[in-house]
Amino acid sequence: MDTFTGIPAAASAFYAELENNNNRDWWLAHKDAYDAVVRLPLEALLAELAPVFGPAKLFRPYRDVRFSLDKSPYKTAQGAFVSNHEGVGFYLQVSADGLLVGGGFHSSSPAHLARYRSAVDAPASGEALARVTGTLSKSGFSVEGQRLKTVPRGFPRGHPRAELLKHKTLSASRQLGLPEWLDTGRARDEVARHWEQLRPLVDWVIRYAAP
Repeated sequence: MDTFTGIPAAASAFYAELENNNNRDWWLAHKDAYDAVVRLPLEALLAELAPVFGPAKLFRPYRDVRFSLDKSPYKTAQGAFVSNHEGVGFYLQVSADGLLVGGGFHSSSPAHLARYRSAVDAPASGEALARVTGTLSKSGFSVEGQRLKTVPRGFPRGHPRAELLKHKTLSASRQLGLPEWLDTGRARDEVARHWEQLRPLVDWVIRYAAP
């Protein structure tokens, strides 16, 4: 595996062009560029982060269009997910907007939701999660995920953690854009630093509400 030396600015430029040329002919003509400026740098980055965060899955660049009205064949971002527990972990994405980092859970099975809601409802674990998400918000992360419009059945509308109870999935992300360090080896340390900020959220889910 090559040593990571940064994510080239050309990676974002590649996705900016793809947004305007999302078709097979363009992709095939630029597949070598995708490999050189997107896939290989991210594989090198994730390999160097693996000893601390675990092995990563680099998502396929192809969209599943079987049940979508949008038949564009290619994703306009390259994502990767680091997970030692199903559906829980750290996220990384490169797109025309630059670099995005995130973490949390995306599993929404009935059993997992029941464990999550029970943990949010319990004072000790629920208050711990409220502190974690509050700290992330103050640090510039967006706390997000699929949400119900109202508090789920069985919980009072005035619950002290009503907003957290509405979540079916819970994650936090931060759009870093195109910082001056992105195309240098320093990008590894910056991604690691942001993922460490997200670790309390990931650890909370694994401890109290793992799928």
